[in-house]
Amino acid sequence: MIKNLVLGLAILSISSTLTAQSVSVDNGGATVTPDGQWTTRVTFYSPSIVRVSKYPGATAPDKKSYSVIMQPESVTLGTERKANGVTLKSSSLTASIGADGNVRFSDSKGNLLLSESASSHAPCVNKVDEGRFKVSQSYNLDSAEVIFGLGQRQSPVLNQRGQDVRMWCGNTNITIPYFTSDKGYGLYWDNAGDSRFTDIDNIASFTSEVAPSIDYYFIYRDGTQDGVIAGIRSLTGEATMFPIWTLGHWQCRERYKSSDELCDVLDRYRALEIPLDGMVQDWQYWGCDSNWNAMKFVNPHYINKMGDAKWMRYLPNDEDPNAVYPDPRIKSPEEMVSYVHDNNSKLMISIWANFGPWTDQYRELDKIGALLPFETWPRNRGVRPYDPFNPKARDIYWKYLTNLYKMGIDAWWTDSTEPDHFEAPGDADYMTHDGSWRSVKNAFALMTNKGIYEHQRKMKGNNRRSVQMTRCGTFGLQHYGTFSWSGDVVSNWNVMKNQIPSGLNYVICGIPFWNTDIGGFFGWDYKNDPKSPAMQELQVRWMQWVR
Repeated sequence: MIKNLVLGLAILSISSTLTAQSVSVDNGGATVTPDGQWTTRVTFYSPSIVRVSKYPGATAPDKKSYSVIMQPESVTLGTERKANGVTLKSSSLTASIGADGNVRFSDSKGNLLLSESASSHAPCVNKVDEGRFKVSQSYNLDSAEVIFGLGQRQSPVLNQRGQDVRMWCGNTNITIPYFTSDKGYGLYWDNAGDSRFTDIDNIASFTSEVAPSIDYYFIYRDGTQDGVIAGIRSLTGEATMFPIWTLGHWQCRERYKSSDELCDVLDRYRALEIPLDGMVQDWQYWGCDSNWNAMKFVNPHYINKMGDAKWMRYLPNDEDPNAVYPDPRIKSPEEMVSYVHDNNSKLMISIWANFGPWTDQYRELDKIGALLPFETWPRNRGVRPYDPFNPKARDIYWKYLTNLYKMGIDAWWTDSTEPDHFEAPGDADYMTHDGSWRSVKNAFALMTNKGIYEHQRKMKGNNRRSVQMTRCGTFGLQHYGTFSWSGDVVSNWNVMKNQIPSGLNYVICGIPFWNTDIGGFFGWDYKNDPKSPAMQELQVRWMQWVR
């Protein structure tokens, strides 16, 4: 038996032929390589955060994390070498690596928290992912253990035991490969690609289709969720503080079709003396679908150009060009923004993660190969998502968004950040800047919102906090001035009920703010009739719950 405090001491390497393994201990953790198996590396990032990596060979592969920004701290560890492995002990928890490479976690008193079961790895069969692996890691859960998390899913269950969940984000489903236990620990599976969580017969597993290695983080401080959340913030970044107006009442609808319409609604709130803190301008202020997400007001309704042939080509596709409208009261988008501010409200505006073929963004992104060749919304219009993994693409995105920022827009509604994707065979093979689509897709929303946040923070003379509401998200989103809402949910009672466990399982992943469309978005069950007493009842009850 060898005992050693490793902080500030020389690196200790131990090899044992008796157990057919190689063990090395250093001042950050330990490495165990069972004979003929993958290496297991345990690294203490802090006394309460442990990273576990498993990889072929003796050298850890390069591994990019989109969510984790923390660097390992110097941690005082007690080490104990046994015939069947090595144990590392911090002030908060103990990690033991067995001769087989499996890891066990215990609290400071020796009570077992979680232990690994089997792991597996196999070479990827997709040529674009050659050199990487399909990996899986299983964990033993107690039969009575309760776990929460996995993001925001349209599910009626709060306890995530017994679930089988594909980690592949979509509208209304934000899947996050993280769970936390009523024992007071959290586990983040650090993979942004196509993955799956299963819990069968007290064996919980994460599996990813593409990875250079098995890679996850275990968080435990004192058995409380406060301790776990503190660990998440250390690992992925502190949550930014939002301005107080964001916690008030916002007014939004499917869309306002003109500046007058938006300002008239604001006037009505003020006349009725109903508190209102924010107005939301949704889509099509940019005009028709071919001009999708131009990030400027080109719709002739907003720029006082109705009837002008030069601008009528931009009229939204579903509007009648021959309709007659009165002269506008608000004659420019700048005037609209000023009007909203003068009436003590803020303005959020919809921006998307895709661009129509008429836009300047489309042409500039296309030149650098930063448009994804997927069919997205709106369909059959030539609209394509951009590649937020490409830093030059993120620069271009902000370059054109600066137009709205300088106009005085207060917050961004980053819509369709899954993004909308009508999947076709072979789409997952498409290469982004960082790798195949199947290997990075779930970080799309994070990189989009991170790009906006970081660029806005760098603006000279910036006196506005970056506030973004996005339709998707993942672990660490809270660090970039961003929260999610539950997407385009259907208006009915079961859906409203499901928002409660969905929202709770989302915020337990360390993202403190979350929202939902009051009354739902698609009113199909009530024939989209706002005067239906049943729909009005749902609207009232939904609002009572949210408030």
